[in-house]
Amino acid sequence: MIVDDSKSMRMIVKRTLKQAGFDTMEFEEAEDGTDALAKIDDYMPQLVLCDWNMPEMNGIDFLKAIRAAGNTVKFGFVTTESTAEMRAEAKAAGAQFLIAKPFTAETFEKTLQPVLRQP
Repeated sequence: MIVDDSKSMRMIVKRTLKQAGFDTMEFEEAEDGTDALAKIDDYMPQLVLCDWNMPEMNGIDFLKAIRAAGNTVKFGFVTTESTAEMRAEAKAAGAQFLIAKPFTAETFEKTLQPVLRQP
């Protein structure tokens, strides 16, 4: 699941995932945390790639909401900001990684391969 308030960024993330070798994956998209929260139980993704700053519900609040509901989906942020504080907050909330924009296919491959191999 790709969660970002920018349609063009969702398309870029999807294209970069395909370039990184994840071309067999199916992708559900959501415009923000509220939209993603409404879709996640029906879609049941194996991975969520989420922006941090979005209207309605931001990424960290979305992550906290799904974790509070018992959802253990693999989760990571793809965001412009990546301060040490944000990385620590993301990890404490249950995110496996944070990828900073701009990113490359190689970044996605290096970051996601170990996460997707985890049981």
